[in-house]
Amino acid sequence: MTAKMYFEKDASLKPLEGKTVAVIGYGSQGRAHALNLHDSGVDVVVGLRENGGSWNRAKQDGLVVMTPAEAAAKGDLIAILVPDMQQPDVFESAIGPNAKEGSSILFAHGFNIHFDMITVPETMDVIMVAPKGPGDLVRRQYEEGKGVPSIMAVHQDASGEAQDRALAYAHGIGGTRGGVITTTFGEETETDLFGEQAVLCGGMTELVVKGFETLVEAGYQPEVAYFECLHELKLIVDLLFEGGLSKMNHYVSETAQYGDFTRGPRVVDDSTKARMKEVLEDVQSGRFAKEWADEYRSGLKEFRRMEREDNEHLIEKVGANLRAQMSWIEPDDADESSAA
Repeated sequence: MTAKMYFEKDASLKPLEGKTVAVIGYGSQGRAHALNLHDSGVDVVVGLRENGGSWNRAKQDGLVVMTPAEAAAKGDLIAILVPDMQQPDVFESAIGPNAKEGSSILFAHGFNIHFDMITVPETMDVIMVAPKGPGDLVRRQYEEGKGVPSIMAVHQDASGEAQDRALAYAHGIGGTRGGVITTTFGEETETDLFGEQAVLCGGMTELVVKGFETLVEAGYQPEVAYFECLHELKLIVDLLFEGGLSKMNHYVSETAQYGDFTRGPRVVDDSTKARMKEVLEDVQSGRFAKEWADEYRSGLKEFRRMEREDNEHLIEKVGANLRAQMSWIEPDDADESSAA
């Protein structure tokens, strides 16, 4: 099946004319969406905890700021852009009791709708616009006259205009400049979680760490192992991003290519794929969602333990010291604390 894509020529801001968009949350995506919509000429208000750090930042950015409840009461389209595990409480306490009849509720990730953690009244649209990139890139690309590709979905069309409103929102944040692909809440949620767990975050970082450990345990210097297993990863990822497998193969040596073709499948083989399928089944069945929600509600004790173990790994200590010598890399708070 070929995905339907929309571009600038297919969209306009007309479905949002005379309407107010309430952006709840001002993190990476919230700030980017609010500022891009504002700069596109959309009437935007931001809903935040009163006098918190984000409250002052949004005001300094020139936006109208109010509490989440006040913003929900004012918004014709309400974009819920706080972290996943905070969304049910925010919806129950601030949005549900105050939202206008017939307003549209927008998410940037389908997690809470797909796994029935938020139930939106049938009188409201439930839509999604999810840029395929972090918020700072969404903002930066917009300011440069470009756009990050986005995906769009409609879960509930109470107004009869849900898709038009979603596309207008995507247009307002710059998504149609890069292309907007239609999907479903289920497809977005399940593919996003799987990608994070099996490839982008879980799979990739475990491959890096296990490679680093293999070299160090064999007696090689940690600094050399860091460069080979982590630092040079950016080169490969950039080539893949720009031109896929063919561009990577064109720019690496024939020796590297031969090693790729013959040894790569020994490391990541059909048994790895079988375990990936198990990870996908955990996502599809809702087991992961329940496990994560239970962990969050219990105070994140196990989460913090695993986070601490990651931060204390030798690869982090070696990396922080090496990156401190790389003048082209902007210093990071985590690096500064690790290298101290």
